[in-house]
Amino acid sequence: MLKQWTIGLLLASVLTACGGQTNHAANPASSTSAAQNSAKIELLNVSYDVMRDFYKDFNPLFIKDYQTKNPNISIDIKQSHGGSSKQALSVANGLTADVVTMNQTSDIELLQKKQLVAEDWQKSFANNAVPFTSITVFLVHKGNPKGVHDWNDLAKDGVKLVIANPKTAGNGRYTFLAAYANALKENGNNQDIAKTFTQKFLKNVEVFEAGGRGATTTFAQRNIGDVLITFENEAHVILQQFGADKFEIVYPKYTIAAENPVAVVTSVTDKKGTTEAAKAYLDYLWSDEAQNLAANFYLRPSKTEVLAKHNDRFPQVETFRANDVFGSWDDIMQTYFADGGVFDQVNKR
Repeated sequence: MLKQWTIGLLLASVLTACGGQTNHAANPASSTSAAQNSAKIELLNVSYDVMRDFYKDFNPLFIKDYQTKNPNISIDIKQSHGGSSKQALSVANGLTADVVTMNQTSDIELLQKKQLVAEDWQKSFANNAVPFTSITVFLVHKGNPKGVHDWNDLAKDGVKLVIANPKTAGNGRYTFLAAYANALKENGNNQDIAKTFTQKFLKNVEVFEAGGRGATTTFAQRNIGDVLITFENEAHVILQQFGADKFEIVYPKYTIAAENPVAVVTSVTDKKGTTEAAKAYLDYLWSDEAQNLAANFYLRPSKTEVLAKHNDRFPQVETFRANDVFGSWDDIMQTYFADGGVFDQVNKR
C-alpha cells in the first residue's frame, strides 16, 4: 500500500512540474461562464518555432489588456514551439492547445478535419484569420562571397544551402514552393524544367533541419552552409542576435508570401471553459499594439495602415500566394509533399 501511495505521489509531482497540462481536459463538464468567472485562466498557445520571440513579447501586452477589461480574472499564457506541422500533429494527437498559431493553412485544416477547430475557423477573424505574413528570403555571409542574388544562383555548383525540411516544417515547404514557382515563372510554366531546377537546388542542400529555428542554429551558430533560406522575420532575428557585421539579407525578385493563420481549438476550450479568453487572445493580434509589435519583429502586418507606417522595414518584392499558383493546400500537400510526391521525386541528394 505504501509503495502504491509513493508512486501516486511521484506521478502527481511530475504532472505538476510539467505545468499540469492534463488539467486541460480534466473537467469536461465545466461551462465557459464558470471558467471565465474563476480566479485564474491558463491558455496554451501551440505555435511554430520561429515565433517564440514574438509571443514572448506579445503575451504580456495581451495579459495587461485582458486583465484591465477583466480585473477579477488572472490569466496566464503557456507557449509550445516546434516545426509547424509537427506541432499540428501533436495537437491532433492530444496536446491540449487552446489556440494554434501556425505558418501554413494546411496545419489548421488538419485540425479542422479532426473536428478540433470550427468548420468556419477562417471566418472567426479578419483577413481569413491571418494577422500578418512573412516572405521567404536568403541570408548569406557578410559580403555575399558566393554572389547569391536570386533563385538560380542557389543551384550553382559549390553553393551550400541550409533549409528546414519540407516534410516536417512549413518553412521548408514555402522554400521549396518558392524555388519551384520561380522556375515555372521563368520557363513558361514548364513542369519538367521546374523539376530539373529544383533537383539541382536540392542537391546543394547541406542540411535539412526539422524546423526553421533549427536551420538558424545550424547556419548562424554552427557556421554550416553558404546560404540559409528562411522567413524574413527570422533573418532579421539572426542579424540582431549574431550581428549585421556577419550576415546580410538577400531579397529574391520573386518569392512566396508565407501566411500565418490562427485558430481557437474549440474541442479543448469548450471543455475547459476558455473559449472566450482564447478568442480574445487571438483577436488581440489585430490590435494596433500587436500589429506594431509584429512590424518590429519584421512580420508584415495585415492592417494596411500599420504596414504603411513601417514601410521602410519591408522592401517591395513581387510575391505570390501558394494557393494562387499551386491550388488548395490539400492539393499542394498531396502533389508535392506526400510520400512519392514531387519533392521526393526530385530530392536526389
